[in-house]
Amino acid sequence: MSRENLLKNLEALQKQIFWLNISIQECHTIGIKENYSIDEFGKLETLTSRFSRSIDFLIRKMFRSIDDYELENQGTLIDVVNNAHKRGLISSVEEVRVIKDIRNEIVHEYVEEGLLDVFEDVLKYGEKLLKMMKQTEVYCRNV
Repeated sequence: MSRENLLKNLEALQKQIFWLNISIQECHTIGIKENYSIDEFGKLETLTSRFSRSIDFLIRKMFRSIDDYELENQGTLIDVVNNAHKRGLISSVEEVRVIKDIRNEIVHEYVEEGLLDVFEDVLKYGEKLLKMMKQTEVYCRNV
């Protein structure tokens, strides 16, 4: 069952990589500025949503399914992230913490002005998140 789960999650990861990459590219074109058109704001909001879902999926589904497949103790989220670091899936545990903090800002922000403050961080760390996801994809294809 754990191999089937890993493969199912790998397929979902590949789709998330595709969509997150599209949003990042669109939003890099828009850039950071004082005011956004409705269309631009919508694209940035889509990016923040994809960013948030992607980090959750990566840690809670992918890293846990790799641990399960490799018969590693599931433990806490910190254990899961440390295991991913040992496997070389992430370059820095601290970077994951920062991305998780950005994610928490996104999900707890209900006002447009609050999201504006997060857009710059999401664009900056979106590329790093994408790199982690791609490294995980390669790792899973080789296990």
